[in-house]
Amino acid sequence: MNASQRAEIFARLQALEPHPRTELEYGTPFELLVAVMLSAQATDRSVNLATRELFRAANTPQAIAALGVDGVVPYIRSIGLFPTKSKNLVATARILLERHGGEVPAEREALEQLPGVGRKTANVVLNVAFGQPTIPVDTHVLRVANRTGIARGRTPLEVERKLLRLVPQRYRMHAHHWLILHGRYVCKARVPECWRCPIADLCEYRPKTPAPA
Repeated sequence: MNASQRAEIFARLQALEPHPRTELEYGTPFELLVAVMLSAQATDRSVNLATRELFRAANTPQAIAALGVDGVVPYIRSIGLFPTKSKNLVATARILLERHGGEVPAEREALEQLPGVGRKTANVVLNVAFGQPTIPVDTHVLRVANRTGIARGRTPLEVERKLLRLVPQRYRMHAHHWLILHGRYVCKARVPECWRCPIADLCEYRPKTPAPA
């Protein structure tokens, strides 16, 4: 795949969704951080159902720290890995209070020092909350980048580095949103819906999935 083909792919995805955004519900950088931390191995829908209740009770580092692990657990029990996530949320809230004045830092190094925050979570927060042109790579982005030929790699970090190099700068801010939406609703994991794909003629996946009879 060449540079002009990649540019055309993102131009088409942009035309379909000019202003993409995360499907996680949040109102502040801290709420976003919590939602992304909870989203590991969970659907955005399940996270939103949990955080609607959680954020009514506690949506600041002070409030989460005051709840404590036992207080957080009932709100997120429906989400996978909730025992570990509860501990990480409370520990993160306390660190934010102790080291960052209760604010979510806008620096990768500081974010990745928070319990339960890895590179992908940090990238999401930096991009969505602070407007930095990072490219978080989740399972959808990894699959679509490899399947289409936009940026092939075995690991999320390898794909991220290639995307940062290959995605035209004008599309970089929202690139991960477009790839996530495409992977979630069209280029699905089990069977890609090639017959209705807006970039099928540019995609290197073979053979294309035919329309259902």
